[in-house]
Amino acid sequence: MKIYTIGFTKKPAEKFFNLLRHSGASTLVDVRLNNVSQLAGFAKRDDLKYFLGELCSMAYVHRPDLAPTQSILDDFKKQGSGWATYEERFLTLIRQRRIEESVPKELLANAVLLCSEDKPHHCHRRLVAEYFAERWGGVTIEHLV
Repeated sequence: MKIYTIGFTKKPAEKFFNLLRHSGASTLVDVRLNNVSQLAGFAKRDDLKYFLGELCSMAYVHRPDLAPTQSILDDFKKQGSGWATYEERFLTLIRQRRIEESVPKELLANAVLLCSEDKPHHCHRRLVAEYFAERWGGVTIEHLV
């Protein structure tokens, strides 16, 4: 099984949708807590769903259970809690949610996990993909950057 990840910030729409189209993935799984922010531009939920279908022939699914809580986000972005603390709190959260049991493998097979961060190294989409890879086995991860 292959899981892709992508972030939309610092990417023009042309690059973003070309990366998705060339990946060959069939579904984009939105792992953002808030997917309707005006700051998201072309990646707002309804616009993104439309563009994915028209430009990439991809399905769109929102899975907020794969997102951090608002408290975890605020502590990291507004209070400066640091990446190590964020990562530890988020991994604890997804372990408690038992996402490996609640998310069907079929949903993530040949899917792209979407979040806002430009690069995956400090983004929860990478943590989610790695978490599934560790629990399910036979999973490869490719970050679309």
